[in-house]
Amino acid sequence: MSDRALPAPATPAMKPAPDRERRLALLIAAPAVLVLVGLFALPLVKLLAASLTDATGLTLTHYAKLLGTSYYLGVIWNSLRLALVTTLIALAIGYPAAFAIARARGWVRSALLASLFLPLAASVIVKAFAWTILLRSDGLVNTVLVGIGIIDEPIRMIFTETALFVGSVNIFLPFMILPIYTVVAQFDGRLTEAAATLGAGPLEAFVKVVVPLTLPGVIAGVALVFSLSVSAYVVPTLLIGERYPTLSTTIAKAYLLARQPEFGAAAGVVLLAIAIAVVALSTRLGRTGGKA
Repeated sequence: MSDRALPAPATPAMKPAPDRERRLALLIAAPAVLVLVGLFALPLVKLLAASLTDATGLTLTHYAKLLGTSYYLGVIWNSLRLALVTTLIALAIGYPAAFAIARARGWVRSALLASLFLPLAASVIVKAFAWTILLRSDGLVNTVLVGIGIIDEPIRMIFTETALFVGSVNIFLPFMILPIYTVVAQFDGRLTEAAATLGAGPLEAFVKVVVPLTLPGVIAGVALVFSLSVSAYVVPTLLIGERYPTLSTTIAKAYLLARQPEFGAAAGVVLLAIAIAVVALSTRLGRTGGKA
């Protein structure tokens, strides 16, 4: 009989109990939760509370003024119109642009991506102010149009809706192209070839194959551009001014000039509700598109 000692049976690794894992996860997440509550939740609660109070206590007067006055309904419509027009034009330009960048090769693709990313490094104020210089009577656009004979004398471009939409599309266009580009860059071109072999024409293959597969990028781009446009303050202030009041300019005026912070808070809550509705709708559409 051998006198060599038998190896001791391996001891199974101790697994932490579920309760212990849960407490450890809560402990790790606690600092982040406290930061989020302090930086986001509490200011929103204070904003909502301010919008529902005045010197006499709780009231809905500010919301009644905002949602029951034709002038402020026009202000809300201006904000929505600016966001809708900017989003639609940006989508019309950004969708083919994303395909062009994704299909480009070599230094051309690098140059196109650089032209897309570099404007993001500049402040919105700088870009909006640059448009005021380009579009004024003695600006580059009028100078070129007069120089090549398209117009006889400078025309008014600044402080018009055209200037507002041109500037907004230019500033927010990268936020439409980037999400679509990330989807298109992963698109397998053989899928359209397969559709063609099954008898689909170019238009049918585009509608039934390309559009559904790029829909998540489109939804993300639309949500980004709409949310940024509807809450834009610098662009309408510099490019059109008082002729086009929006919710953002109304909020600033209520806080800085009219000394009506409660009314400004109510306008801020309405603006926040619009942004949340857009994000919720885009999320729902994204899930529906993903299932399709």
